[in-house]
Amino acid sequence: MPRRRRPYSPCTPPSLSMSELVKTTLDHESTDMLIDRWLEHRSAGHDAYHDWFRDIRERKHALSQRKQILAWNKGDFVPENVFCRTVDTGRLIPLDRTWTTHVYHHSSMKEKKLSMMPVVFTMLPELMLLRGMHDAGCDEIFIIVTDLKRQEMDDVTEYFKLVCRHTFGTPCKPSVERQIQAEHVRLSHTLVRQRRTPCFPQIDLTFRAILYEKRPRFLVLFSHQTTSYSQIFFTHPSFVPDTDIYYDYPTGCPNPCCTDDCEMIRFPRRGLETASVLDIKIPGRRRQLKAKQMCNWIDCDVSFSDEPLGSSSGSSEGSVSSMDSGNSNEPRNYGQTCSRCRLVRYCCADHQRRDWDEHRRVCVRNAVA
Repeated sequence: MPRRRRPYSPCTPPSLSMSELVKTTLDHESTDMLIDRWLEHRSAGHDAYHDWFRDIRERKHALSQRKQILAWNKGDFVPENVFCRTVDTGRLIPLDRTWTTHVYHHSSMKEKKLSMMPVVFTMLPELMLLRGMHDAGCDEIFIIVTDLKRQEMDDVTEYFKLVCRHTFGTPCKPSVERQIQAEHVRLSHTLVRQRRTPCFPQIDLTFRAILYEKRPRFLVLFSHQTTSYSQIFFTHPSFVPDTDIYYDYPTGCPNPCCTDDCEMIRFPRRGLETASVLDIKIPGRRRQLKAKQMCNWIDCDVSFSDEPLGSSSGSSEGSVSSMDSGNSNEPRNYGQTCSRCRLVRYCCADHQRRDWDEHRRVCVRNAVA
């Protein structure tokens, strides 16, 4: 006897198997191709993104092991020369790591043989930065394509905040359930009248199913309407970019006369103040995320304590000998800091040697005293 299909409800966990949206997957090779195309486009003439990355070079790095950092200190404007501090391990890693993108869209787009490559290409710099902020958990990125306009996107955003706050991991109160049901009906009827595709129940089902089953760091609602923007949803406050770095990040609009209100991608340039963060609680246990501070060698799993670092010593040339001596009185679990840039820690000299081929592309003497 076949299993009964789970009924859909905005207040109960859905399953991706219930979704009627078409999924198109772009693998790592496709991402590489898009990045190469993006770099070729940038080389044709400097634009807002290139200028913003260039300005990053002029900013002084605070001597902090935990603070988010975006550094382009040497070489040409290519992802392997731009480094980002990860929020989960504290490592300084280049942006040349690719990812797999899962794009969910209405069947009509497949019938029209519309490619999903332009969807990813449109927000490629944002995806590169958000991918680079995480050492783990971002090898897969999820995007739901819609045709929502600006006000509709704002309404849907508030709906998902409400649902995630009250239906993840805890029983929903009857009064809140009625509120969620009423808002779900309102949005469904509004989008049907506007002939939006996919319909809101399918957006809701797929969105929450991804959150339940895939546990992404962030999820994107992409709008291909020219009068809207695409919304990035974060699943934890620590995944939001630091306002000290991204406060002047480009809006994505190619019109040089546009204002800050004109955004193709709603990137949280003011940190938590403008970010859409979903209050998700994992059933059965309280969700606690504590960022680690790990050895910068990517294959090392040594995690340091949160104690302050000891004084640095050694060569200032940035070579493998620039790490503090292993004979110092500093406890091993504090880590040993590169004495030239003082931006990364290692558990031993061998791991600094192994990491040097990569770290040398960003390692420069820090001008901050």
